[in-house]
Amino acid sequence: MLRILQVVNKMDRAGLETALMNYYRNIDRNVIQFDFLTHRPDSGQYDEEILALGGKIYRAPRLYPQNYLLYFKWMNKFWAEHPEYQIVHSHIDAMSYLPLLAAKKANIPVRIAHSHSTGIDKDFKYPLKRLFRRILKNVTTEEWACGKAAGDFLFCSRKFRIVPNPIEAFMYSFSPQKRSQVRKALAVADQTVVIGHVGRFYYPKNQCFLVQIFKKYQDFNSDSKLLFIGEGELEHQVREMVKTLELQPQVEFLGARGDVPDIMQGLDILVLPSIFEGVPMVGLEAQAAGLPVLLSNRISPEVAVTESCTFLPLEESEENWALKIDEIVQRKERCVSPDLKQYNVQNAAPKLQKMYQELKP
Repeated sequence: MLRILQVVNKMDRAGLETALMNYYRNIDRNVIQFDFLTHRPDSGQYDEEILALGGKIYRAPRLYPQNYLLYFKWMNKFWAEHPEYQIVHSHIDAMSYLPLLAAKKANIPVRIAHSHSTGIDKDFKYPLKRLFRRILKNVTTEEWACGKAAGDFLFCSRKFRIVPNPIEAFMYSFSPQKRSQVRKALAVADQTVVIGHVGRFYYPKNQCFLVQIFKKYQDFNSDSKLLFIGEGELEHQVREMVKTLELQPQVEFLGARGDVPDIMQGLDILVLPSIFEGVPMVGLEAQAAGLPVLLSNRISPEVAVTESCTFLPLEESEENWALKIDEIVQRKERCVSPDLKQYNVQNAAPKLQKMYQELKP
């Protein structure tokens, strides 16, 4: 059996983590097994399932600059104790430089950096991330990306291989009966317009702007709701804006959910006003559910695999975004079972398995 070490921050219910789990559930685990190196001290929401599928989870020190000496000491010990890993696959964008540098020093023969975004979060590590992006090529043997825009960004237009973030498309097939059940469970009337957003609360997702858009939408359609599905460090900030704009009754925070395929059935539109993003899985999932999607023009157009996607410049006003939402939901269109091609995990998983086997030293 070939064991692949997947390097992430934490295995919570977020985009790239869900993509990894979709692959993991659908590969032949008698041939290839995933194990996970995380960078958070606490458990992730997928940890229990990982262990049930036969995977292992290791918790490295956090990637804070003040921890780097400790981090490399920990990694040196890790590699000395785990010679079974010959392939390490890192999904933390520019920060992949650090675990892959440690892997290179330990003579791990296959070191994959995988790009999942088209920008860098401007936190206190921003200068280091810019540096690591420039020198990442010094520690990789393979460079992969979820899409062309994400690869061009992280790998500075070097050659890379596109490995899509797949979805379990069959789980999202639209059902009018399921829609009625979901809306009843959410206490939403049939005529109420339900706007949804699925994603972690952090800077690139731009949820505060979505709250402002919804405030404008309420001005000419008060019979509407905004549902946030997800968790994250900026959730408090978004909640405060909802309170300031007096939107509490109309905006609900549903937290991290395992029933997103069901919730998609009850929505009328998904809105993603991201500041930057690669190929967001939630956009693909919404299309699989036949749901219209409104996205910012900062998101890679590769996500639009059906005609249900509409892009709008992020520079447009909140009112124009609200008007576009109204225009879209007034069409009352919902396509059924669209063809998602390479993004269907039943097609993607065998291809990834073959790629790993071809890389085996």
